[in-house]
Amino acid sequence: MARRKHMSTEELDRTDRAIINGFQGGFPVTARPFEAAADALSDRSIDVTAEELITRIRTLSEEGVLTRFGPLINAEAIGGTATLVAMHAPEDQFEAITEQVNDHREVAHNYEREHPHLNMWFVVSVADADRVEQVLDTIESETGQPTYNMPKQREFRVEAKFPIDGPLRETGLDLSGLGPSPDLSTEQTGLTTDERALLREIQDGLPLTQTPYADVGSAIDQPLEWVLETIAGFNEQGQIRRIGVIPNHYALGYTENGMTVWNVPDDLIETVGPAIASLEYVTHCYERPRHEDVWPYNFFAMTHGRTEAESDRRIRAVRDRMAEFWAVDADQWDTLFSTTVLKKTGIRLDDRLSNTEST
Repeated sequence: MARRKHMSTEELDRTDRAIINGFQGGFPVTARPFEAAADALSDRSIDVTAEELITRIRTLSEEGVLTRFGPLINAEAIGGTATLVAMHAPEDQFEAITEQVNDHREVAHNYEREHPHLNMWFVVSVADADRVEQVLDTIESETGQPTYNMPKQREFRVEAKFPIDGPLRETGLDLSGLGPSPDLSTEQTGLTTDERALLREIQDGLPLTQTPYADVGSAIDQPLEWVLETIAGFNEQGQIRRIGVIPNHYALGYTENGMTVWNVPDDLIETVGPAIASLEYVTHCYERPRHEDVWPYNFFAMTHGRTEAESDRRIRAVRDRMAEFWAVDADQWDTLFSTTVLKKTGIRLDDRLSNTEST
């Protein structure tokens, strides 16, 4: 079977570029959102109708430029936990260990990264935090290799936006204010059955129709007004990070994926974190635990570049910003580049949602 080739960025015209740049967040939550989105583009001299906008987003998805269109759900905000795990996979056992790790449903992402020892990095996502230890114990038993759990201790940024050259590259469009203003005065613990059904329905994206929210409502037997208000509330409270196009950054040329790691003095984390997170090309930024004698780093900042030179410039810029706060020696930081995507299924919400019903 022939491998599908992604559309190249050179094939993207001015309108495609404006859509990708403009709608990586802030898509309207209204009855006919594509009309409002098309009007906003037209106001910026990008002439496109609502129907053409839908067609272009569908084509960009089919060609692999976008992974999907819809919400980016904050899985941790709806319950359960996700954690980053590192391990060593010897070269002569690498394929077998990859298969053993990937066979676990709880493993959502798995990457091979350049490191002399910890060369496999994966994410475990579970509804119950106690399940993490069970999953890792099983993986250790199956592979004969220790695992190193690095749960997020503080989040400073999760952005993952990938602009390309063209209109709206610097500004984007935020039309989220066009939706309803949710009533957040009622205290609620967890999610209701109806809210869980909504999140399940939209986790893989919104319908590419003139009335996506109404179509979602029809699928779960809810009125349009309830869907709009609930999604607007999720936006406001953080269960949804943003709504828009979700780019395939590899297809957009962001092939240099560098995970920079730092041994930041503990008393500087709160200062350093926001400073590094403010750099536009840092897509993820966290504090994570060290592991004595194996892993001395407690701060992670992910950067992406379209060329080695661009990636190197961005990593140097992160180091320069770090150096404003403390004396960074060569042995106090490193960059781990991803070389192979071993698994990327995304964090499935079904199990996560099972334990989050409102009380």
